[in-house]
Amino acid sequence: MENTKPIIVGISIGDLNGIGGEVVLKTFEDERSLELCTPVIFASAKTMGFLKTHFNSTIHFNSINNLDHIKEGKVNVYNCWREPVSINFGQEDVTIGTYAVKSLECATKALKDNYIDVLVTAPINKHNIQSDRFNFPGHTDYLAQQLKGESLMFMVANDLRVGLLTDHVPLKDIAQHITPELIKKKIAIVHDSLKKDFAINKPKIAVLGINPHTGDNGVIGNEDDTIMRPTLKQIKESGTLVFGPYAADSFFGNDNYKNFDAIIAVYHDQGLIPFKTLSFGQGVNFTGGLNRIRTSPDHGTAYEIAGKGLADAGSFKEALYTAIKIFRNRSDYEVFSSNPLKKIYKKT
Repeated sequence: MENTKPIIVGISIGDLNGIGGEVVLKTFEDERSLELCTPVIFASAKTMGFLKTHFNSTIHFNSINNLDHIKEGKVNVYNCWREPVSINFGQEDVTIGTYAVKSLECATKALKDNYIDVLVTAPINKHNIQSDRFNFPGHTDYLAQQLKGESLMFMVANDLRVGLLTDHVPLKDIAQHITPELIKKKIAIVHDSLKKDFAINKPKIAVLGINPHTGDNGVIGNEDDTIMRPTLKQIKESGTLVFGPYAADSFFGNDNYKNFDAIIAVYHDQGLIPFKTLSFGQGVNFTGGLNRIRTSPDHGTAYEIAGKGLADAGSFKEALYTAIKIFRNRSDYEVFSSNPLKKIYKKT
């Protein structure tokens, strides 16, 4: 089933002193993107006007104060604030952090209220967004609170998909977080997402080990033998195609990852270092498991090149395309699963 209706994509502008504004402008300077979606940037017309001038952009914005006035085929800017913002590229600034939060909150509310179909988030600085009112390690944790479902950090790039058992957890605390309940929950989210969001009927999932060499039969820790293996055995017996645990040090180097639809890493760097090595510049951070769709590029604010016109918009574009593709896959899944006995025949 082909769905050609333009999807309304909300964009939170992220840290204005970073490269977020630049990659957003570069993405929508290509007018072909407007054939796929109708973008709504959550910032202000004044702020986007400054960025347009600074980067010599040719974009024409449709400034709106009411989300009922979104125009198809235009780059819409919803005014989350009206006052001028002092942008100093490359500098960490708490005030700029508050505007990143305003943009995210406005965009999330629009997502919840069905004014936008999906959300693509430009990079934030996790330090300067912190306040008494906003105390989250990042986008994923905030959206997990605001939206329904169980969130999962899911890094995707073409056929490479890496999910995490734990995401922003200090390394010293990882082992105590790994429980049979957590493993079962995260694998269920990945399995469900692969079917609904990526249209894979019978997903094959690999799980990496907790310890080096998966513990070497207890010589380097026993968590893989006492927690991981028994849990994976139970999950596999229930019908899910899950395999492992695999020693993480060789799993990607010997191309074993190509045999699976998704890989689940135990902790952040175990999964993201190989993922970014294999896909940097084209990878996408997808928040799986939630009732609404959010993606982001796989890079940060890149202060060192901010404002210089050097930023590569490749990952942001991929985040945009991935959000659109997942939305369509999820819509098709809902149609077909709600009519499991209905068969569609091609007319001859």
